[in-house]
Amino acid sequence: MRRSTCSTTPPSTAGEPDGLADLDIARVQRWCAARVPDHARHQVRVECQIAPRHLTIVERHRPWRADLGPEWTRFPIPSLRYSTADQTWTLSWRDRNHRVHIYDQLAPSNQVEDILNELDPTPPTSSGG
Repeated sequence: MRRSTCSTTPPSTAGEPDGLADLDIARVQRWCAARVPDHARHQVRVECQIAPRHLTIVERHRPWRADLGPEWTRFPIPSLRYSTADQTWTLSWRDRNHRVHIYDQLAPSNQVEDILNELDPTPPTSSGG
């Protein structure tokens, strides 16, 4: 689900885009949903947090002790950043001090799939449950 701060229209083909394209957001959300098999989703999830110019993939875990409360923990993994100037995606990561760094092993791409393939080049297989 998109936050209200995001554009509701896909980027235009002429001039500067308004924000992230709905189709790219949907692709990343599908990629996230496919990371965890159905039988494990009560314990762990991979989700996409949406901001106006980037998507952050977050791993979530259910509480492992009742006294910790009902909130699932969130651990941001990578961010996929969109440049409106050149209409490309880049991959960034956080170090142990939560500083963000550009992943320099992959050139910027105008296809979000290129970034997702770098994260996991093997498409998930259907496990049936």
